[in-house]
Amino acid sequence: MKVCLFDIDGTLITTGMAGKDAMIEAFLKVAELTELEHIFQVSGKTDRGIFAELYELHGQTLNEDAWHTFLDQYLGGLATNLPQRQGLVLEGVAALLAKLSQRDDVLLGLLTGNVEKGAALKLGHYGIHEYFAFGGFGDHHPNRDDVARAALEAAEVFHGETISPNDVYVIGDTPNDVKCARSIGAKAVAVATGVFSEEELEAAKPDLLLTNLADAEAVTRFIFG
Repeated sequence: MKVCLFDIDGTLITTGMAGKDAMIEAFLKVAELTELEHIFQVSGKTDRGIFAELYELHGQTLNEDAWHTFLDQYLGGLATNLPQRQGLVLEGVAALLAKLSQRDDVLLGLLTGNVEKGAALKLGHYGIHEYFAFGGFGDHHPNRDDVARAALEAAEVFHGETISPNDVYVIGDTPNDVKCARSIGAKAVAVATGVFSEEELEAAKPDLLLTNLADAEAVTRFIFG
């Protein structure tokens, strides 16, 4: 059994900044600030890690009460923003997911920095949430490598058997996606549909580098031979 673990933002979809804007607004409310004092990047990180980083950059310490208050604010803002933005499912994604879902020798899961409810909101809005039965999410882990381990564990629980890392494929758009694939012994497919260029992704040494996911045959050949 093969396992494909997909990143979300920049790999499957783009939300037109619906998520980042909701995150900033929620942080400002919880931290009682009027504006951000520092620029930050969200790509390749986890929601938990981003929020902790924002707190640290602004001289505050994250605690569990603040985290849960932030989540409530963020998820509400995300649900409001999604239908107002010009987001979309990225090129080739719908066809690839449909093709893979028809096979009985592959499991489709998520390996994302999004919190689980945020992932469901985003993928549900764009009509592709039904393809994914399990995943690793950014609710608890600042480090994406820990999310990768959680995703592999979730795949094994779903499958009911141990899964060899050699049969696991992480598909993402950032060097961190490649790095976290390595942390669990999985193969890495890097796709240049996010903020990182093909040259930047090549430097991370993925097993397969693609401009986008339009060539479903290239992906399936790589996975199944």
